[in-house]
Amino acid sequence: MNFTAIREGVVIAIESLRGNKVRAVLTILGIVIGVATVMAMASLIVGIRGAVTAEFDTLGPNNFMVQRFDQTQVRLVNPGTRREPWEGMERISLDEAAMIGALPAVQSVTASAQANGELRYETSSLDVSIRGYSHLWPDYTRGEFVFGRNFLPSEDRKGAPVAVLTEGVAQSLFGNVDPTGAYVRVSGERLLVIGVYRVAANPFQGTPPLEIFTPVTTAIHRLRADQNWLSLLVVPATNASQAEAMDQVMSAMRSSRGLTPGQENTFALVRQEAFADFFDRITGVFFLVMLVLSSIGLLVGGVGVVAIMMISVTERTREIGVRKALGATPREIRWQFLVESVTVTLIGGIIGIALGGGMALLLGALTPIPASVPLWSIAAGLGVSAVTGIGFGLYPASRAARLDPVEALRYE
Repeated sequence: MNFTAIREGVVIAIESLRGNKVRAVLTILGIVIGVATVMAMASLIVGIRGAVTAEFDTLGPNNFMVQRFDQTQVRLVNPGTRREPWEGMERISLDEAAMIGALPAVQSVTASAQANGELRYETSSLDVSIRGYSHLWPDYTRGEFVFGRNFLPSEDRKGAPVAVLTEGVAQSLFGNVDPTGAYVRVSGERLLVIGVYRVAANPFQGTPPLEIFTPVTTAIHRLRADQNWLSLLVVPATNASQAEAMDQVMSAMRSSRGLTPGQENTFALVRQEAFADFFDRITGVFFLVMLVLSSIGLLVGGVGVVAIMMISVTERTREIGVRKALGATPREIRWQFLVESVTVTLIGGIIGIALGGGMALLLGALTPIPASVPLWSIAAGLGVSAVTGIGFGLYPASRAARLDPVEALRYE
């Protein structure tokens, strides 16, 4: 078919929409809703995934975790025979952290343990999350020091009673005054404030959490952090690959725990990419649900397309008869009505793309949730709209092509 036929079909479709505005709105509304839903979800998921990837990049693409069990694995259990995933898995110890840190293929090891407690200063108090880390934690936590310093390796080794407050905690207790040098009580323990840290905004959190950072040994021995969930961030040496470092860590851990060749690991080594894959699996479920919901909108829009195109065929029956009498073939008639149908759905698709992308970008501008409109989602929106137009416009177009020219000319 030539360009003229396509242009004529587009012009006729637009004129039909202009002449019947209410009918046009009802026809394309389902298409708009379906495409807008897909666009908004795609924009949010892509934006959030970019933020997640940035967080993981902060930890280092070659780094990996040593954990009691692999938290990135989704497990289905029978409620009657429930077995926790960490059963039979020994907890990670600080001695194992020191052992791993001495391996040739390992550059450093950062341990992490957590607890909750009450922080008191004079007559004020706050419930805070306690993050016990090795002294290298700022390398893997996006942000900056506002006041003071980080704790030293020596303070980490001996479990010194020191703490770094997050900016939210410091402002709640001290206002804008530098609190370094002050003493606070956390879970009854007297700690010296040595710094204030401003944690970079996280798209998955509303207000910044109330947290303090202490040496991991301090958190375990003084602040009752649960060592059952101690985890290690391992950084491979510059002259070693991730695979080499993981092999050495696995061999050392199995040897220290006395595991024979036939026994399974009682620990888990988790690559950074596994967390991204886990995120993809979770968001994939939400995206699938939204696709189902958007398909309902597209189905409603498709039914509207059939209705408006059938009305168009009826209204233009005499015109079809004239065209056939002048030599137009059924193929040409069918093509004209398909072009009209696709034009209607593409107009709805374009509106849906603008609406869905605009909502996602507006949400990204007004909230910490990031949004990014991917080009593939625009192409997908247009493609789905076109396919909907072809699929639901085929029957009216075929009916128009099958009209008998003599009967069509007699139609009033």
